Amino acid sequence: MIEQLNKAFESRVRLGIMAVLVVNEWVDHAQLKELLGVTDGNLASHLSALEELKYVQVRKRFVGKRPNTSYKASSNGTRAFRDHLDAIERLIPKP
Repeated sequence: MIEQLNKAFESRVRLGIMAVLVVNEWVDHAQLKELLGVTDGNLASHLSALEELKYVQVRKRFVGKRPNTSYKASSNGTRAFRDHLDAIERLIPKP
């Protein structure tokens, strides 16, 4: 059964990123950093890996004169994350 778990979500940071993104429309980098309690570099590397898998979408824009980067779970990412959670639930014995 464990082969149904998605290796992309083995990291607790990636699991946290996806948990936040699947229930929110767009979340900016600073919000994610604060929610997850990770460094900029750590967050950026995990987001980059998820982006490479096409699990997250990135939006770069300016808010006033300041750059702002936001993230959103893609439909593929949402599906993969929900499948991963379903696989975890199947591993847990039911009373």
